[in-house]
Amino acid sequence: MSTNRGAVVTSKSRVGPSGWMIAPALTFFLVFAIVPLAVALYLSFTKWDAISDPVWVGLANWPKVLTDPVTITALVLSLKVIVISWVVQTPISLLLGVFTAGRQRYRGVLAAVFFLPLILSSAAIAIAFKAILDPNFGLAASLGIPFLKQDWLGNQDLILYVVVFIIAWQFVPFHTLLYQGGVRQIPASLYEAAEIDGASRMQQFFAITLPQLRYTIVTSSTLMVVGSLTYFDVIFVLTGGVPSAGIRILPIDMYVTGFSANQMGEASVMAMILVVIGLLLALGLTKFSGFAKMTSQQEGL
Repeated sequence: MSTNRGAVVTSKSRVGPSGWMIAPALTFFLVFAIVPLAVALYLSFTKWDAISDPVWVGLANWPKVLTDPVTITALVLSLKVIVISWVVQTPISLLLGVFTAGRQRYRGVLAAVFFLPLILSSAAIAIAFKAILDPNFGLAASLGIPFLKQDWLGNQDLILYVVVFIIAWQFVPFHTLLYQGGVRQIPASLYEAAEIDGASRMQQFFAITLPQLRYTIVTSSTLMVVGSLTYFDVIFVLTGGVPSAGIRILPIDMYVTGFSANQMGEASVMAMILVVIGLLLALGLTKFSGFAKMTSQQEGL
């Protein structure tokens, strides 16, 4: 009898983690994700100036926001930032990740230099670049190069690309770290076999490295795309809190609508739009990349 009881206890102990073990994570997610999301959804159906009590107005805020030309422009700019950020950051991060994954000692030193932006805050980076790009006292005045002496942050045609460059400078090291880890997980035997077959470094990169990194690319792209929807602090500091039309992406428009115009209901609608777009993009990347059916990256073994 005691043996049977021991067997029962042993079988129960092999079951997955108990509910109480995941309770802290679920509580954290509920308090800091689900509850704020529910509050924002409720506020999107109200008229609220952040001072008086919210007044229920139903769907009145939604068509007003969705037909506002300023909001539509902000949404288009946000999508443009997503595309440009991905096009700029992905190849640079991928190549740097492959390079720093080497075992040579000098590559480790360069990797440490590459990762320095990761330890800096977004506000500090924005302040530094704002000083560097100053047309009178910044880099142009120091180097004496006429091309650099222009109003980078005041030019409506340039500011979007300047901001994307600064954001790329800040976050490329993070994605480089992802690719570095992914490359180091690729079995060396695949490269050894390719060398025996006479494949060049370029052929190995396209035939082995890229296919083996496809799930890392999906992960990096998802973080990059969703992160592009939340850019705020760098833009806010660069523009001194007065963002121009050339860089008024949806998070900035949401802030101006909510905290400057005191229209929290409409700002909440914009917040829900950001949530929906982020979910759709993340689910789309997961579905069409086959990431959900992932089994193993170590193909050929």
